[in-house]
Amino acid sequence: MDYESLKVIWWGLIGVLLIGFAVTDGFDMGVGSLLKIIGSTDSERRIMINSIAPHWDGNQVWFITAGGALFAAWPVVYATSFSGFYFAMMLVLAALFFRPIGFDYRSKLENSKWRNSWDWGIVFGSAVPPIIFGVAFGNLLQGVPFEFDQYLRSTYTGSFFGLLNPFGILCGLISLMMLMTQGGAWLQMKTDDELHRKASLATAVTGSLAAVLFIIAGMWLAYGIDGYVLTSVIDGNQAITPLMKTVEIQSGAWLANYDKYPVLILAPVLGIAGMLCAALAGLMKKGALSFLASSLGIIGIIVTAGGSMFPFLMPSSSYPSMSLTMWDATSSYNTMMIMFVVVCIFVPIVLTYTLWSYYVMSGRLSKKHIEDNSHSLY
Repeated sequence: MDYESLKVIWWGLIGVLLIGFAVTDGFDMGVGSLLKIIGSTDSERRIMINSIAPHWDGNQVWFITAGGALFAAWPVVYATSFSGFYFAMMLVLAALFFRPIGFDYRSKLENSKWRNSWDWGIVFGSAVPPIIFGVAFGNLLQGVPFEFDQYLRSTYTGSFFGLLNPFGILCGLISLMMLMTQGGAWLQMKTDDELHRKASLATAVTGSLAAVLFIIAGMWLAYGIDGYVLTSVIDGNQAITPLMKTVEIQSGAWLANYDKYPVLILAPVLGIAGMLCAALAGLMKKGALSFLASSLGIIGIIVTAGGSMFPFLMPSSSYPSMSLTMWDATSSYNTMMIMFVVVCIFVPIVLTYTLWSYYVMSGRLSKKHIEDNSHSLY
C-alpha cells in the first residue's frame, strides 16, 4: 500500500470515528439535552438517565479514540486546532465533567433542589459539547486565522468570541438539533406511556429543525462563503509540509467536489432525508425506524462537511497557502501503516462487543421499575 492511499484511508477512518462518536455518544448527549425539556417529573428524568446508564461512558470511547487518532494521524492539525481552539476545548472538557458526577450524585439525596441542580449540570454537560463541535466545523468552513513560521510553529490570531459568528452558531445549532433527534429516537425505544409520547414529539420537532437549518447552512455555504482551492500540483506519495503548496480562495469552491465526484450529492440528500424521516417516524411513534433514520441523517451531515472540504482539513484565512490538507499534515508512512493494522484488528472486536451489549441491555424502562429499584439505579 502506497503513502497516498494511506492518507486517503485515514481521511476516511477519522470520518468514521467522528460518525461513531456522533451516532453513539450522540444519543446519550441528546437524552441529556432533553432532560429538562420533556422530563416533567423526577421519575421521568430518572427513566431518561437510566435509559443511557449502561452505555454513556462506553460511548465516550469514540470521542477519546477520535482525539487519539487525530493526534497520531494528523499531528499538525491536532497541535494547531487544540492550540487555536484552546478555550473552546476547555469549555467542552468543563462541560463533560458535569455528566459523570451528575449521573452519580443526583439521586443520592431525596432533595428536589439537589436533584434539580444536578439535572441542569447534566443538561449543560450534554448540550455544550455538540454546540462547540458544530461551531468549530462552521469556522473550519470559513477558514481559521492561523499561520506558521519557518519552523512550522503555528500562531493563532483569532479569539474565542470570534468563533461565535453567525454561520458558526448556525452550525452549532444543527449539531445540537441532530443529536437531540438521536436522543429523542433513543427514548422512543426505551420508554412508554407519557414519556414515550413526549419523546416522539421532541424527535419530530428537533428532526425538522435539523433538516431546515442544514438546508439554510448549505445555501449560505454555496452563495455566501468563499471556499479554498489547491492551485499547485501535490504528489501524495511524498512527505511534504504545509509550506510547500499554493492555495487560493474562490467563490463557490466548496461546491467543486460535487462536480468532480457527482456521487457526493447523496451525502446532503441523506442528511436532509434522514432527519425528516426521523421526524416523521417520531410522529408515527416508530422508535427503531426513527433511530435508524436519524443515524443515517447524522452520517449524511458529517460526510457533507468532510466531502465539501476535501482535501482540506483546516483552512487558514490568514495565509491560505498555509492551510492544512490531508496531503501535508499527516504522520509518517510507518506510523499510519501500523495504525491501520491496529484498526483492522481491534475495531471489529470493539464493534462486536458494543453491539452485543446493546442487544443484552435492550428493553423499555418503566416508572415502576425505577421506583422498585430506586436505591440501585441513577
